[in-house]
Amino acid sequence: RKSNAGFTLIELMSVIVILGVLAATAVPKFVDLSGAAKSAAVEGVAGALASASSLNHAQNIANDAGLTTTTATTVDSCNDVSALLDGGLDSDYFLPTTAVADGAAVSCTVYFGTDATSAISASFTAYGVQ
Repeated sequence: RKSNAGFTLIELMSVIVILGVLAATAVPKFVDLSGAAKSAAVEGVAGALASASSLNHAQNIANDAGLTTTTATTVDSCNDVSALLDGGLDSDYFLPTTAVADGAAVSCTVYFGTDATSAISASFTAYGVQ
């Protein structure tokens, strides 16, 4: 009696073909993740800018009401909101200098790149503080 202790060439080729098909369908999904990652990063930065602006605005309201003596940071443009972040805004991002009046809420846009021509951007609300 003969002992078969291996795979046939047909079985091995079948496995290789199946793995090739699986790889061909999975690779395109992973290749395009860099754009999604950049978009998510810009959304995260916009969220941080919105939070910083809201906290600064609340600090200004508390100060005006006499509840605290700590002064808020002056914000009279969208670009000024970047100063509210610990360490400032990374050089990979761009904020235009859209004016923000005292007490006003203005929609600002942060861009991934060095100017406002980037396709990757996100909006946040900035509050003016004088």
